[in-house]
Amino acid sequence: MSRRWTVAVTIALAVVVTGCSKTTPPPTNQDPGAPIEIWIRQAPESDSHKTLIKMANAFTAKTGIQTKVTAIFDGFETKLQQQGAQHALPDVVINDTAQLGNMQLQGWLREIKKSDVPGSEKITDRAWAAAQASDGKFYAMPFSAQSFLLLVRADWRKKLNLPEPKSWEELASMAKAFTDNDPDGNGKKDTYGFVIPGGTERGYMSWYASSFIWGNGGDFVAKSGEGKWQPAINNTKSVEAVSWLKDQFCAQKTVNPGAVNNNTTVTHEVFEKGQGGIYLVGPYVLARFVKSMGTDKIEAIALPKGPSASGPGTLAEGENVYLMDGSKNQAGQLKFAEFAASVEGQSIGMNKDDPGAIVRLPVNKDVDMSKVRADARWKVFQDFYNTAGVYTPSVPNWAPFRQTTADAINAVMANCGSDVRQSMDKLADQLGAELKKQNVLAS
Repeated sequence: MSRRWTVAVTIALAVVVTGCSKTTPPPTNQDPGAPIEIWIRQAPESDSHKTLIKMANAFTAKTGIQTKVTAIFDGFETKLQQQGAQHALPDVVINDTAQLGNMQLQGWLREIKKSDVPGSEKITDRAWAAAQASDGKFYAMPFSAQSFLLLVRADWRKKLNLPEPKSWEELASMAKAFTDNDPDGNGKKDTYGFVIPGGTERGYMSWYASSFIWGNGGDFVAKSGEGKWQPAINNTKSVEAVSWLKDQFCAQKTVNPGAVNNNTTVTHEVFEKGQGGIYLVGPYVLARFVKSMGTDKIEAIALPKGPSASGPGTLAEGENVYLMDGSKNQAGQLKFAEFAASVEGQSIGMNKDDPGAIVRLPVNKDVDMSKVRADARWKVFQDFYNTAGVYTPSVPNWAPFRQTTADAINAVMANCGSDVRQSMDKLADQLGAELKKQNVLAS
């Protein structure tokens, strides 16, 4: 995690500890004509930014409510902190489902009641679960979902006559072949199996490793009674998954150099440049890679279950529409949330098969994805989400858990002399301390 984000989380927790649970007093004057300011964590002028502008314009045409769309990528959470300190939060924020606890504990979010949202019954139960805080209340409108699959260089696999991997052993063998057997045919040893965003910024190493941990039947924390949790990162299945990843970094050397310092922005480029052939990632980059690399070079393959798992598992996450506290147009906020989750809003956000999708997998049950997108690879993501997707645990605030685990697992991958069992035991103690701090540690 970057220093800026670490500071932001520290500030957030400080706000909770000091009891200042609201950044702004309840609004006394409502203005139904006030424009809605919408923030999204995307690069300014990117395809995704333009897609949200299209959605916002359609919302305005339908309701007459004006909007202002702001895209911020670098330092997104830090800028939110600054706005909160100034009592000037935007009306709507589209942000990761995993950020719900961090934002709700600061008192930034308005509660959403399903009965207040027409069409709420059309939203999938799994998506609603990702909008629910540990207190049982809903603090967001579901907007987008996604699962993580292996995007694989199909041309490399075909050239080396490799089977589609059905186990971690076969996946490791494919990675080794991509590393050693010159899959691009240039006569040089300059390719690798895995490309991995293994840095600590925003918890990326934890974000990546989670699919392997859950895919092997392990976990970070395990539920232990109603509303209580205990560390699970040092159980046998979790340690086995982290050890397998370390083996790719250290023994097999099938991971792109510099992975322990890379975020997703850099890793996308590493994959596009042909420096590696296996990328475990969400569907949000599928259209980009198809456009930049060619559709015949990309195939989507489900992550095989680990050796100790009873079935497959992969990180499931997405984005919510958060209605921020202090808005002068709360009715307009709610109308935008309703529109964003409607069939029309979801279809605009999916952006067909073109780059810039801000709705990766739809959360509205009435959306027929096959009528919006022709690329069959999207269905592979959808099916794996439905059968194997695992959301982050519903502790009060997941952000510090993700950061702490990213720091620890990154340290293991960066030091080939590290002891995985000892490292995970130490990490378990840290997670236990955080559970205690959040008052959810099982006795």
